[in-house]
Amino acid sequence: MTELVDRHALRLHRRRACSGERAFFLHQAAWDELEIRLQSINRSFDRIAIVTGSQEFWATTLPRAKIFDDDERLQFGPQPFDLILHTMALHWSNDPVGQLIQCRHALVPDGLLLAVCLGGDTLKELRCAFLDAEICIYGGASPRVIPMGDVRDYGQLLQRAGYALPVTDRWEMKASYSKANDLMHDLRAMGENNALTGRRKTASSRQFFRSLEEIYQHRFADSEGSLPATFELVFMTGWAPSETQPRALRPGSATSRLADALKTVEHKMDT
Repeated sequence: MTELVDRHALRLHRRRACSGERAFFLHQAAWDELEIRLQSINRSFDRIAIVTGSQEFWATTLPRAKIFDDDERLQFGPQPFDLILHTMALHWSNDPVGQLIQCRHALVPDGLLLAVCLGGDTLKELRCAFLDAEICIYGGASPRVIPMGDVRDYGQLLQRAGYALPVTDRWEMKASYSKANDLMHDLRAMGENNALTGRRKTASSRQFFRSLEEIYQHRFADSEGSLPATFELVFMTGWAPSETQPRALRPGSATSRLADALKTVEHKMDT
């Protein structure tokens, strides 16, 4: 079966990626939010792993953490961790459930997974402009932007991977560009350019990029002529199952009535 992501192309893109603020502004935003979440958890973590495709940035966040590439088979080794961060890489996995399961197996009981990746609203403007430009110039469309899940999709992945107390939420940010080409330069600087297996393998024409620019400007430019680019970050929290974790009661197992707790009178409805 053909895999969605060409991992060889992805590795090449990441190798050619730049460093500095231009390449890492999304990663910085993701880390800022993860740091807040970690500070809100009343627990210290001693054995920390970070799974990422951008080691240069994430190695600076938690100096005590061990850094691992986001290979389809994660190389954790036998030592379990009490915290794993899976950062800005899950949207490039051909088997995201498998990635999450491997992380769960690498956690101690009641260990914590915090993951962040790009969500389905990311680059929605560019996606639309690409589609219209390809139809206009080539008479058909090829995959240009990787399909990404929404909050519910990632929540279901956590459940399928066997995490306890799974929680997902999203955060959206907008960047502004003067030209669509500037946005694509930034994507290349991040190593986030097209690595889909089904991508067009031949170079696109200048006419295509002119059409793309015109469509982007016509459909999305604001009153000042700036082009918005949406980036959606999806955050996932899950715990490795443990006997010490709270569990919901089975339906019908309550030993007291809600009406008594609320000090109200319960009225039965006629049927």
